[in-house]
Amino acid sequence: MKHLAWIKIGSKGISFSVFFQVVVVDNFFTGRKHNIEQWIGHKNFELINHDVVEPILVEVDQIYHLACPASPPHYMYNPIKTIKTSTIGTLNMLGLAKRVRARLLLASTSEVYGDPQVHPQPESYWGNVNPIGPRACYDEGKRVAETMCYAYAKQDDVQVRVARIFNTFGPRMHMNDGRVVSNFVLQALQGEPMTIYGSGAQTRSFQYVSDLV
Repeated sequence: MKHLAWIKIGSKGISFSVFFQVVVVDNFFTGRKHNIEQWIGHKNFELINHDVVEPILVEVDQIYHLACPASPPHYMYNPIKTIKTSTIGTLNMLGLAKRVRARLLLASTSEVYGDPQVHPQPESYWGNVNPIGPRACYDEGKRVAETMCYAYAKQDDVQVRVARIFNTFGPRMHMNDGRVVSNFVLQALQGEPMTIYGSGAQTRSFQYVSDLV
């Protein structure tokens, strides 16, 4: 069985069985090659430097569509690129899944709920989203990506899975990731005061990367 993975989360703890062939595709916009260098040369591992917004033709059985910057500093750096990754990139992956009859997993996000007024958020909650706010490039892009997944499933019988991933952390995160866990660790290592944003009364749901995988 051959898997295509647009790596983001997986680069923090990628592993695979000798019974699988894994093709990793990344443009390294936020990722780093040394995160997966231990697998380079493995007979069942292939790395392709490619951007998901451009079509790619490979024969695979499963597609793990994890592409898209997830931290606010990264996805706000180039909002148009972020939108393209979630929309055009997802369209390309769904098109590939349809052609080769592969099952696709979309890594969505808790950001689809926007600034939620319900805590915790059940999957039935539609959210409270600002479509023109500073985070819209990410949360609206992921909302459209989910819509496309279910449209392909309904119209063309493409097998899709959608995982709304909350705040995930683990080894080999970029120190300038910009989210709270990496910020706390970086500030602690540098002997700086830890920054608390807002009133400090807000809540977050965290999960370790191995629990996610």
